[in-house]
This record gives sequence, C-alpha cells and structure tokens, in this order.
Amino acid sequence: MPRIDDRDKLPDDFLKSLGFPSITVHETFTHFDFTLPGRRVLVIGPMGSGKTEFSARVWRDAAIAQKKSDVIKELTSTNGVDRRKVFFVRSEIDGARFQDYPVDALAYRSGYIRCGGNIARIRDSFGLEQVLADNPDVGTFIIDEASFFDERIAYVVRNHSLERGILFIFPTLILNFRRDIFNSTARLMLDIATDVIPLTAYCEHPDCMKDAFYTYRYYQVEGEECPALYFDPLIIVGGDTRKDDPLNPNYCSRCDEHHYLPGKEYTFFHLKPLGEKATRGNEEPLRQEMRALKQDIKASALYRNLCDRYSHRADSAIFMNALKSGCLAEKALIYLFCEQNLIPEELLVRMVYDLGLDTGYLTKVLSDNLRPVSFDQPLLTSFE
Repeated sequence: MPRIDDRDKLPDDFLKSLGFPSITVHETFTHFDFTLPGRRVLVIGPMGSGKTEFSARVWRDAAIAQKKSDVIKELTSTNGVDRRKVFFVRSEIDGARFQDYPVDALAYRSGYIRCGGNIARIRDSFGLEQVLADNPDVGTFIIDEASFFDERIAYVVRNHSLERGILFIFPTLILNFRRDIFNSTARLMLDIATDVIPLTAYCEHPDCMKDAFYTYRYYQVEGEECPALYFDPLIIVGGDTRKDDPLNPNYCSRCDEHHYLPGKEYTFFHLKPLGEKATRGNEEPLRQEMRALKQDIKASALYRNLCDRYSHRADSAIFMNALKSGCLAEKALIYLFCEQNLIPEELLVRMVYDLGLDTGYLTKVLSDNLRPVSFDQPLLTSFE
C-alpha cells in the first residue's frame, strides 16, 4: 500500500483529531487580493447569480484596504497606479435598468453602494480609453457587462493590464439567452482572461432547486410564461422589473431542464434559407413567411415546425406559448439583417413598409443592437 504523505491528508483529518465530527470543509471565502498586477478577472454566471454583488464586495474590500499603511500601498501599486482605488464602468445602453437608483449607484438585486465620482457610463472601447486617461492613478476597473461593448475593448484592457499593471474585473454574461457564446466580444474576453470566477444560482422554476447556469428569456402574456424564440433579438434593453407584456421580456436563471428555447431548428431549417434566397433575388418566399408571422401564424413554417417538434411532449404547451409574444415578423427580420447580415437595409425597409410592420419596435431594438436604421422615409419601390 503506498505511503500517504502528511501533506496529502484531508483537512477534516485534523478536525477529527480535535474531536470534531466528520464534516466537509470548503475553501475559505477570502477578501479580494489587490497585490497581483495585471489580472483580468471574468466573473461569469446567469442573471441573478451575484456577479454585480461580487463587484460590490470588491468595492467594500478596497475601502478597507485603502485604510492600511504605506507598506500595503507598496504591495498594491505598480507604475503609479494603486489597485485599492476602484472605478466602476457601465454601458450607456444599460441605463434603463437602474432608473430607481442614484446616478452614482453600483446596483445589484439586493441593494446598492454609491461610488461617488468613481463611476462612468461609456458607449464603447474609446469611452473606456478616455476613462482610463482621466483616472491615471486608479488601479482597478470593474467593467459591468463587457459583452455589450465592441471587440476592441478586449485589447484595450489587455494592453493596459500588461503595460501598467491595472486590474480589470468583468462581471458579465458569457452565454446569451440562447446558451450560445454571447458574441465575439465575449469570445475575446475569454481569450484574454487570466482568472475566471464562475457563479451559479438556483433555478428559478417554481418546482426546481437545481443549479442554474443559463439566463432564460421569456415574455409574460396574460399571466402565461412564453419562452423567447431562438431568433429573438440578441439585445433588448429594458428595466429589471417584472413585466406582463408581449414585447418586453423578463429574465431569470434556469437549469437545463427548464430552459425552454423553441425555434432553433426553425431558424436554421427555414428562416436562414429564406433570407439567403431573398439575398439572391428570390424575395417572395421570405415575404410570404413574414406575412404569415404577422397575420396568420398557423400558416407559417414556424407554427408547423413547433407542432412537429413539441406536440408529442407533455410540456408542449410551454413551447407553443412562444408564439404569443409580439412582433414575430419584426424579430425574424432583425435576426436576418442584424445578426446574420443576410438581407440588406434596402430590402429590410421595403419589407417593413410592405407588410406594415412595427417601425417603433424595429427602431428601438436595432439601435440597442448597434445597427440603427431610419424608417422615416419609406422607399418608393415595393414588392408589388
């Protein structure tokens, strides 16, 4: 039998020797370490897992660390920046979520802390560069929901961390509501990260207590849960309050079993091929499907696909509820134009006016997804 070195003994062996019962000993919940320069820390997990609350704990730890002596300052400083000095950065498009909080609040689900002058809202990586330039002695930047920004932000962060020793913390979604990598920015954030701290939450389904790894998007329509379809717009900016509205989604954390995502097969079997045909000049099949989504859902390929996929399941009703959310044709066109780049703007605008689609919804969501389109002047050409 191989000899067991004393250093390999489990921690509870020592506790047993002191008369304690057999228990599971977990890793200590430690204060944040500001002494290591150049870290790029991803804090990931679904909505409600405590990512922003983790940031608030870092902020509180920094306030305690700043009261220490110059001996500690030497340990936490590099090239003139002190990592005990923390600055919080949030996206401009995220403002609607926090209207009930002070303008300087680092807000999370169970409360908030006030950052005073050490908080800013930015639109893109160029805004971050300006914040870095304006705060040359700050050594820790917490950038909330970094996946909302352009890809360039990953390299801005990497360069400042390597050259100046700045610590960056990113409480962010890496997976979107589709359980895909959020976008190319999220992919690059994974590439440059030095540390990843994964967080989970309880599944928020009322009959479940499993760990949830995914953010679930759904609409509440007349009191019923209506899962977002796979081609729902990637970003829909709104508040954190619960809404009973076919156009404004709700979010919660869900496990595998209760994360419903209808329409993925339809998207690749039907919607994308229709967009490709339209791009090659055969626009009529796409127009017919969009008209069905707008006016007669049971005539659509989407309805037929969902029936084929889910009608035999005991939980079929929850999947079919997805058809009760609003602006299905608008969402399908946004997906083809904004995410897949399959249809040109001119075709998008023509189809919107030809079918009488909701230009207000389209304008807002396309702007949220950084692909603004003006529908003020309809084109004279049409499908007729």
